[in-house]
Amino acid sequence: MTTAIAPQVLVRGPGLTPRALSRGPLLWVVRAPAPDTPLDLCLLDAEERRRAAALRRPAERALYVAAHSALRRVLSAYTGLPAAAIRLTRLACPGCGGPHGRPAVAGPAGDRVHYSLSHTGGLALLGLASRPVGVDVERVPEPTLAEEAGRSLHPCERQQLTGTPPAVRAAAFARCWSRKEAYLKATGEGVSLDALRDVYAGAGFAPAQPAGWRVADVEVPVGWAAACVVSVPGAPRVRRPVPCASRGNHDRR
Repeated sequence: MTTAIAPQVLVRGPGLTPRALSRGPLLWVVRAPAPDTPLDLCLLDAEERRRAAALRRPAERALYVAAHSALRRVLSAYTGLPAAAIRLTRLACPGCGGPHGRPAVAGPAGDRVHYSLSHTGGLALLGLASRPVGVDVERVPEPTLAEEAGRSLHPCERQQLTGTPPAVRAAAFARCWSRKEAYLKATGEGVSLDALRDVYAGAGFAPAQPAGWRVADVEVPVGWAAACVVSVPGAPRVRRPVPCASRGNHDRR
């Protein structure tokens, strides 16, 4: 997982043909439905429907519903559970032990099928693996926003961005941010100011490889950046003080 991964495009269909997760993580891209497409909420649980209803922008609401419907269809194919009956939960936060850590499938199925979901700006990325996994997709921001947000990154990443040609600096920032957020979602730590500054993901073409984890960029359409992070079985992981990011962004489910 050191090179870019090409995900599958997930569309509605009669079913999915599961591939053994032991061969590595599986990724799917979900695009926002057309503006006039009716929302299909039949697979979503009460909490997901509440979250969807709270989104004010119709495009964001449509992508949320499409992404979560896709998530449940994929989880159904790999767990054997009915899509609408799958219960989603949160694991313990590694910082404070509270119930706002990495999202998971409730019950025994959650021990063998791990997932991560990210959606933004008309595109969603879904990842499944047999081990803890995190994915993130980011829309490439305007240069001014990239410069402002880049001030919160690791010092070495800020230095790398400074040395990047201005024409591609915003894309490099999005690439770095997606790697960092995917890692923080995989560990369950979630995004916080401390984590953004302390975790090094790299802003160059090759992502950093933290001990115990494998990081790869994901091939997505021009205008977005994405990454996938999965744990390495049996490998020791570097432990560092983990602040509680309960006020931050654990994921965008």
